[in-house]
Amino acid sequence: MAPKFSDQSLWFSQNLLPHEAMLRGWLHSRFPKGVDVDDVIQDSYLRILRSHKEKPIKAPKAFLFATARNIALNMVRASNVRGERLTLIEDMEILDNEQNVQETIVRNQELEALTIAIQSLPKKCRQIFTLCKVYGMTPKEISLELNLSLPTIYRQLTIGLDKCAEHMHGQGHSRIS
Repeated sequence: MAPKFSDQSLWFSQNLLPHEAMLRGWLHSRFPKGVDVDDVIQDSYLRILRSHKEKPIKAPKAFLFATARNIALNMVRASNVRGERLTLIEDMEILDNEQNVQETIVRNQELEALTIAIQSLPKKCRQIFTLCKVYGMTPKEISLELNLSLPTIYRQLTIGLDKCAEHMHGQGHSRIS
C-alpha cells in the first residue's frame, strides 16, 4: 500500500531533508561547476519519493547520496556527449610532476584494492561498513536504520576493518585509504 501524502511528506522531512546541506556540499566538492546541484537534488528527491511509494527505503541517506551521485554522473556524461567542456584544462589541476603521478597511481591502486576488499565482506558487514565509512553514518544511526543492536554494529565494523586491513596488507598496501 502506498503511503498517504501526509505520510510521504513526514517521511521526506524526517529522512531526506536533514541531509540536504551535507549532500549539497558533497556534490559541490565532487562534481564540476557545470553540474547544477539544485537540479540534482530536486531530481534525487523526486526519484526517491517515487521509489518510496513503491517500496519503503531502509537506508534513505545512503539511497539519497547514491541517487544524487548517479544523476550527477549522468549529467556529466550527457554534457560530454554533447561536446561541452565542463572545465578548462588549466582548471583540471593536471599533475605533470612525475612523483605526483606516481602517488596518484599508488592511491588509485590502493582504492581499487580497498574496493575489492569491501566487496568481499559478508553482506551485512559490507552494508554496515559502507554506511559508516562511505556515507559517514554514525554507529548509532546505522543501528537505528538497520534495527540492529549497537554492539552488533561495532562488532561488524571491527570485522570489516580487520578483513579490509588483512586484504590490503596481502596486496602489499600498508594502509587503508
